[in-house]
Amino acid sequence: QVQLVESGGGLVQAGGSLRLSCVASGRTFSGYTMGWFRQAPGKEREFVAAISRSGSNTYYGYSVKGRFTISRDGGKNTLYLQMDSLKPEDTAVYYCAAGQGLIPTQEQAYNYWGQGTQVTVSS
Repeated sequence: QVQLVESGGGLVQAGGSLRLSCVASGRTFSGYTMGWFRQAPGKEREFVAAISRSGSNTYYGYSVKGRFTISRDGGKNTLYLQMDSLKPEDTAVYYCAAGQGLIPTQEQAYNYWGQGTQVTVSS
């Protein structure tokens, strides 16, 4: 089992920045691909970013590429999402996920999910 706890969400103005964190406990952090997904009210959950177990490969959703940066710190068992140039359409609950699936951009690749952290971007 892996337990995931997100933090860092909040209210920010458009153009601002936030950094989300996700602390993992339980099984070895380095054994999992890690990802961020988000879900806005009335919409399906959407892939945001993912990072391979080694950290050498990263993947981004089209709508966040160039603005968001995913990273991981094995020593702290922590996943990060640096979000810059935020837009109102980035408003959503952001979820951290861990898994060993083959396609890191798909929800099916992940077995473990955090409870989410709310990000609200005002215009």
